Amino acid sequence: MKKITILVAALVVIAGAAIFVSCSSNAETKTAVEFNTSNFTAEQINHGKYLVTMMGCDDCHSPKVFGPNGPEVDLSRRFSGHPSDAVLPAADTSQLKSWMLFAPDLTAYVGPWGTSFSANLTSDSTGIGNWKFDQFKKALREGKYKGLDGTRPLMPPMPWQQYKNLSDEDLRDIFAFLKSTTPVKNLVPAYIPPVTAMK
Repeated sequence: MKKITILVAALVVIAGAAIFVSCSSNAETKTAVEFNTSNFTAEQINHGKYLVTMMGCDDCHSPKVFGPNGPEVDLSRRFSGHPSDAVLPAADTSQLKSWMLFAPDLTAYVGPWGTSFSANLTSDSTGIGNWKFDQFKKALREGKYKGLDGTRPLMPPMPWQQYKNLSDEDLRDIFAFLKSTTPVKNLVPAYIPPVTAMK
């Protein structure tokens, strides 16, 4: 009888430990999933939305559809950057020392620096879904690709030289809004240096 009691007690302890680990793991997952709502207030997200709208981020970072009044933001792909499957039209690059060319939907650019593509800013992992605020801040303050030290500079026409003057609060609110966007899976093409672009 004593052996059975000890065995039951041991099983209760093991079951309790398993439940504790399971609950801890679920709590961590829940926290990660609720990042957008738990770390930022509705006021911060709304202020970020206002700033992104007024700063014209859609102009370059949102693919367009062509309607009766010309190019309009494709809301189903808003902030997803240059479409990975888009083919750039042939361009006469003979005058690029004096000119800059824009793709028809304004998400790709050719100039003396090469060919650059607007980034995916959505909350998807192919966008800024895995970014920390410090990365976002470094990208806009220091013009660093993906907000990481040792990376290439952000290419024109991204106006980070102006955006670096935004306050920490403004940057935080913009980040909050972008983190709250609908994720759009779109791996933007890599920057093409000028030697490749001019061939």
